[in-house]
Amino acid sequence: MADIASPRIFFFTPKSDCMTATLDVIIVNWNAGQPLRECVLSIGSAEESGFDLTRVVVVDNGSTDGSLDAMHNPGLPLTVIHNPENRGFAAACNQGAKGSKADYLLFLNPDTRLFRETLSKPIHFMEQPENAQVGICGVRLVDDFGITTISCARFPSVKIFFGKMTGLSRILPRVFPSHVMSSGECLHSSTVDQVIGAFFLVRKSLCNSLGGFDERFFVYFEEVDFSLRAKRKGFSSYYLSDVLLYHKGGGSSEKAKAKRLFYSLRSRVQYGFKHFSLPEALALLMLTLTLELMARMSLAIFSLSMSRFNETIRGYSQLIVYLLAKGWK
Repeated sequence: MADIASPRIFFFTPKSDCMTATLDVIIVNWNAGQPLRECVLSIGSAEESGFDLTRVVVVDNGSTDGSLDAMHNPGLPLTVIHNPENRGFAAACNQGAKGSKADYLLFLNPDTRLFRETLSKPIHFMEQPENAQVGICGVRLVDDFGITTISCARFPSVKIFFGKMTGLSRILPRVFPSHVMSSGECLHSSTVDQVIGAFFLVRKSLCNSLGGFDERFFVYFEEVDFSLRAKRKGFSSYYLSDVLLYHKGGGSSEKAKAKRLFYSLRSRVQYGFKHFSLPEALALLMLTLTLELMARMSLAIFSLSMSRFNETIRGYSQLIVYLLAKGWK
């Protein structure tokens, strides 16, 4: 990774309470705007029962939209880290978690808002002795209308990717299951492969043993990779259906669609070459560069969307340049 200028760190006076467990909340921000401030305010309004909120760390990845304006909140143990450039989501998460002495780390998206029990219930669940092997906990994500949105997912495979590329996951879902689980599958609390990274509660000890997030994933698939590595160490991910979190979705990445497509495709390929067999990883790469590219271009043409067509070309061009220059390691 190229050297970057040292971040500027601003500290605000924390409150002091004595609780059973301790929690640090880490929020990575990139031009999230007003939703970031609403997210931080909601943390202060959430019930703090059965745990001590020791830090709320906002890691800003070179935002230029004034996201950090009026960030001072005397009711929270708030720390703001300002990076002069975008280090990527995984790296910023690790940066925010560095030096934490808490029992739990909550990686929280800036376009979320907590409800009253969004913190207390998951911490209580994780503290139960029978849940000692649960390493990661997630909650039900809801939209403006209270409708369940994508909250958990299956570990991806070549078959799952193929089903999504071809649309077969919609036609034959039992044969080609979707990567993300449907709202109907998220009605009940259960062990899942992966909870969505918008609310990613992790045992700090597990985070330490895994070495944090893999910073090769600039954005996307970093929580999938983390969850798979946790499972291989004997720790499961658990989804709590009765705990809610508002999630706007899309967020700042909507403002850079071609770049978002590039990072999504690149992270997918990186994930394949890290966790799949070599033949499977090569098959995924070829399917991505051929079948999916044709599907995306066809969809843009049929929808008469020149902007979508151009975004697809730009995103794939960046991917090809990256592959030629650095490979997929």
